[in-house]
Amino acid sequence: MNHDEVRLGLKRLAQEFRHKKHHRMSPKERAALAGEVAPLYTAGATIRELSAATACSFGSIHRLLSTTEGVVMRGRGGTRRRDRR
Repeated sequence: MNHDEVRLGLKRLAQEFRHKKHHRMSPKERAALAGEVAPLYTAGATIRELSAATACSFGSIHRLLSTTEGVVMRGRGGTRRRDRR
């Protein structure tokens, strides 16, 4: 999946899985969302992008991805501090 396909997937995800505030997802809805979110994450989409597209919180998407089989969570990124002596 290339960068353009990820962007199209995020747009489609935003149209299909717009989460309502204070709505508890059923196990069936969670499984469907995980099936859509996991391939986009492994292809390079960030948790923040997925969170914005689905209107779910960052923590909800992170928890959903970390409990989904076959998804390897990426590191936080950013610059690392140099060791000061």
